Formats: sequence, structure tokens, C-alpha cells
Amino acid sequence: MRQDGGYAIGDKVPMGKAIVYSLQHLMAFVGGGAIVPAMIMGLNPALAVFCTGLGTIIYLICTRNKVPSYFGVSFSFITPMAVVTAVDGISGALCGIVAVGVALCVVAGIVKLTGTGWIDKVLPPVVTGCIIVVIGVGLSATAVNSVMFDGGASETFDTMGCIVGFITFLAAVAASSWGRGFLKMVPVLIGIVVGYIVAIPLGMVDFTAINEAAWIGLPEVTLPTFSVNALLVIAPIALVLVVEHIGHLMTVTNLSGEDCNKYLSSSLLGNGLGTVASGFLGGPALTSIAENIGVMGLSKCYSTRIFWWTAAFAMIIGGFCPKLAMLFYSIPNCVLGGVSFLLFGLISGNGLSLLVDVKVDFNENRNLMIAAASLIVGIGMMTTGVSIPLGSFNVPGLLLAAVLAVILNLVLPKESQGEKPVTATTAAEGAGKVQVYDELVEP
Repeated sequence: MRQDGGYAIGDKVPMGKAIVYSLQHLMAFVGGGAIVPAMIMGLNPALAVFCTGLGTIIYLICTRNKVPSYFGVSFSFITPMAVVTAVDGISGALCGIVAVGVALCVVAGIVKLTGTGWIDKVLPPVVTGCIIVVIGVGLSATAVNSVMFDGGASETFDTMGCIVGFITFLAAVAASSWGRGFLKMVPVLIGIVVGYIVAIPLGMVDFTAINEAAWIGLPEVTLPTFSVNALLVIAPIALVLVVEHIGHLMTVTNLSGEDCNKYLSSSLLGNGLGTVASGFLGGPALTSIAENIGVMGLSKCYSTRIFWWTAAFAMIIGGFCPKLAMLFYSIPNCVLGGVSFLLFGLISGNGLSLLVDVKVDFNENRNLMIAAASLIVGIGMMTTGVSIPLGSFNVPGLLLAAVLAVILNLVLPKESQGEKPVTATTAAEGAGKVQVYDELVEP
């Protein structure tokens, strides 16, 4: 057990606590990280939940339980999936999903051959910190939309949804700030439960589908068919997943104080193989989910054993128990959005914390230019939903922000000489030392 009361990556967690932790992760991702994007793309939402569990198990095996992550559905595929589905149907679009998984495996092989030393040069803390901030703040529009406009289902301001969302948010904050013992470690779960209970008498929860659903069922599998369109339109989005993957891996490294970056090759391989398996079953492309990274930061529990439980629950609910699946589907958007305020804010704060911990000097013009370009472009494009069309490929905000930050970092001159460079690895080590120091000096 960590000195802050949490659990390190390799720690064993008592079964009772493990189940509660895993349910918290499941609730955090099941709406925005699985059901909503799957439904928008025309995929079976229950099967999507099943595939996230399967993909996570494949990932944990590939990384040998060294990297804590849960894999959900990537929003980056919504537009290209719609384009291909209109021509070749869902089965044709699934060919592109499989191709994305294969592409990730190829990138994993390249990283295996070249090593991870390039990360420190290409992605120093000023770049990494800004990318992490873009990930968190860029998702803010999703949380606001869920709370104030019923996840986009309504064009008018949802007053009651806003009230329930903020009650959910405040319940999670209160649990995290004033909770004692184990309650302090599961604020997301508490927030969702409180929000759900408040939403019931307001008529926001429909139990019809829950009552009608069977207790036992089988997943509906759809096999992919070969499609040239899918290869041309969907496969290139693998580049977006690589950027998301690296950004999330660095966030986990900074949060946990343990160097997960060195497992980048096996991490990408696990993501790739999980996506291949998902595509062959009729599921979505998988990516590590920001909501679950935020949950880890709040709970201080980074044990990979938790994600085995979460994956098992997801496979049972999504694949074999329709009634439980309907129960999770019934969680209102405003409740999920309420906890997302906290989770996405935590990710953004972690990026800022990284910049502060390594003392990035914003009096230096190069650092200021890197931050200005990446933050404004990335956050602006993500919050407005804008992407740049490039042939059959759309460049999303996160990818453009990352590319700008990396290029500027490589070409802009350094103003101060002779100082020992701060790398992503030493930044993670420094964050861990600062945390330990803080714990030792606390009264």
C-alpha cells in the first residue's frame, strides 16, 4: 500500500475493496466511454461494453500487469465510420477497425526496435504537460453538453439536468474532500449513486427497459467484410490513437509516480491486439479512457488487479446479462456529466502540475510558443468539434496540437544553455520524490 493510503501498480487489493473500485471504474466509462459513441456509430452498445472488457484483458496480458489502464471506445472514429457504413455497411466498416488494430501492432514493433529513448527528446515535459492539459480541457465540452443539454439530445438548456449534474459533482467533491477511509477513495461511485437517486423522483430514469430485459443472453456478433473504403478512410485514424495512447500513458506515469513510458511497445501492442479482437466481433476501435485515468487519480489506486475485475464485469454485463446492461444504460447523461467535470478537471490539473513540478520556464519564448500553439489550437478545436479535412482523413484537434508542440520543440532555439535537460522520465521520478517528501513532512 502507498503511503497516501492508495495502492501502487503491483499491489494486491482486498477483494471487497477491489469490487467497489472496479464498479467505480465501470460506472465512469460505461456511458461516455462506451455506450454513447457506440450507438452514434451504429454499433451494438452491449457488445461494445463486452469488447472493452475483452480488449482490456488482452492489454493487461500484453503489458504483464505493469500498466493500469481501461480501454473504451474512441470518439475519433465517429465520422469515418459513418462515411464507410453508408457505402459498405457496418461489416465493411469493421474491416477498418481491424486494420487500425494491425497498424497499432506495427507501430508497437517499430517502438520495440527503436526503443523509448526518443520520448525524452520529442516529448519533454513542456510538450507532455500541454498535451495532457489539452486532453482534459478539450473534453470539457462533452461534460458541459451532458449536464446542460442532455448529452446533445436537447437544443434547449436543461435546468433539471444541470441541477442533478451539479449535485452529482458536489457529492463526488465532498466524498473526495471530507470522506474518511475507503469512502474518500471512491468519490466517483458515491457521486453517481447520489446523482442517480436524486434523478429517480424527477422522472429522469426509465425502468421500462430494465424490467423487460432478460437476465441471461448472448452477445450479438457481427463479422467484418473486406472493404477498400474502410482501409483508406478508417485505418489512418490509427495515428490519432497513437497520440492519445502516448498522452494517456504519460498521464498515468505522472499520476502514479511509476515509469510506465518504458512499456510503450507492449502497451501499443495490447491496444492493437485488443482492437483487432473487437473488430472481428463487431465492436469498436479501443483506446485508453480519460475518465478512468481520472478515477485512478482521485482514488489513488493504480493496481492493475482492479482492471481485471472491471473487465470481467464489463464482459458479463455487455455479453451475458442484458438486465444489468440496461441498469447501467439507465444512468442519466447529466449524472455522468457531473462526475466528468471532476475527472476531466483532474486530468487538466495533472498536466499543469507536471509543468509546475519540473519548473518549466515560461519566460523562455520557446516554451511560451509551444504552450500557446498547442493549447489554443487543441482546446479550441476539441471544444468546438472542429477537424481539418485532409483528403479522406480528418485531422482532430488533439493530433494537430501534438504535432505543433512536437515540431516547435524540435525547431525552436533554446535560450538557456548549460542546464541539465528535464526529460519525461526524470519528470516522473521527480513527481514521485515530491510526493514522498510531502508525505514525510506532513504533521
